Amino acid sequence: MKFKFLIKNQSNKDRAIRVIISFMLIPIPLFFGETAWTMFAGFLGIGLLFNALSGNCYAYRLFGVSSCKIPKN
Repeated sequence: MKFKFLIKNQSNKDRAIRVIISFMLIPIPLFFGETAWTMFAGFLGIGLLFNALSGNCYAYRLFGVSSCKIPKN
């Protein structure tokens, strides 16, 4: 069995929501100071932005979830 690294498993709506949330989370350390919680929020925003741009969510893959309609072969 061939393992594919980046498999699209997010719909465009899901990706758009992740971009919006990531743009709100990434600048939090700049506005509220660099504490553990604000840095966590910033890194979470970076992770969500990566997921949105790649169309791949590893948590979705772990649980077998997909919000993207993939045609069956």
